[in-house]
Amino acid sequence: MTREEKSQVIQDLTAVLADTNTLYLADISGLDAQTTSNLRRACFKAGVQLSVVKNTLLAKAMEASDKEFGDLPSVLKGNTSMMISEAANAPAKLIKEFRKKTKDRPILKGAFAEESVYIGDDQLDALVDIKSREELIGEIIGLLQSPAKNVISALQSGGQTLSGIIKTLSEK
Repeated sequence: MTREEKSQVIQDLTAVLADTNTLYLADISGLDAQTTSNLRRACFKAGVQLSVVKNTLLAKAMEASDKEFGDLPSVLKGNTSMMISEAANAPAKLIKEFRKKTKDRPILKGAFAEESVYIGDDQLDALVDIKSREELIGEIIGLLQSPAKNVISALQSGGQTLSGIIKTLSEK
């Protein structure tokens, strides 16, 4: 690979890093061709982009990026695959589900999700539990609706008269 080609790859990786808020680094070495194909198929179905990267080029792209990756470049050793997704927990769920068939692969090296850095395979469960913005908003709306529904039902049970409404509110 020429110097110009390496420079272009670094620029491309830097652009990819700028466009994503979720980056997982995994080790998929040791998987046979069929298992690797199954992993790629599962990634495609889950909306996760999987690509093998060269560690030195990804490290340089991380340095050139505006984002703070913390200690994540320290895990760039050996075979590294990059998993990118819109949902912060999608790659973690995929890895966990895939391990049910393959026992120990892929191995999570590290992740950058929701502006936080996770290092090591032991962080997989924490990453699975991350909720998306939509899930959090849904929970907040559900929590806010419950008291409002209680007040509305109490008001309706108190009758349509002003004295009934005042009586119901004073009881609450």
